[in-house]
Amino acid sequence: MSIMSGKLFVVSGPSGAGKGTLLAQVIPGLGNIHVAVSVTTRQPRLGEIDGVDYFFFDDCQFDEQIASGGLLEWAAIHQARYGTLRSEVLDAHAQGLDVVLEIDPQGARQVKAAFPEAVLIFIEPPSIEELRRRLYERGTESEAAIEERIKTAVKELETKPEYDKVILNDDLEAAAQELSLYMQGIVD
Repeated sequence: MSIMSGKLFVVSGPSGAGKGTLLAQVIPGLGNIHVAVSVTTRQPRLGEIDGVDYFFFDDCQFDEQIASGGLLEWAAIHQARYGTLRSEVLDAHAQGLDVVLEIDPQGARQVKAAFPEAVLIFIEPPSIEELRRRLYERGTESEAAIEERIKTAVKELETKPEYDKVILNDDLEAAAQELSLYMQGIVD
């Protein structure tokens, strides 16, 4: 049985598919919605702010959250762990807000198992080649790290049938409009 009072959206897909970019365009037009900030054990990238981009936890803090049931979902990805604080989602719902989680497919499965009413949206890149180009363009990781992300992306693309909606991000404006219309249709 769910204790969620608002809608719970899970947006996921491979690293570099454009999840964050799409959400940044769509969320301002949706109104009564909160984007949950993920927790991670990785080091901040240049310009990232604790509590805004991520909550940056050390391994001990992350382990404490797991042990106490403080994480709604979590996964180990690319030599770091990521998760969603249960309290952030429940607090937003208590305020009457719908919630969006931008997480990987492992986390999406965990959320759907715990909250079957969660709406899962998969952001698909136009191709693996384009995904590789986007990751290189970021300039935040080594070639080996990018190739590891590509291997993960190939596996993540296989999870598309588990999602309620798949949006191909080959044209940012069109993909943003499709995402916005889909989310508005569920919220309204």
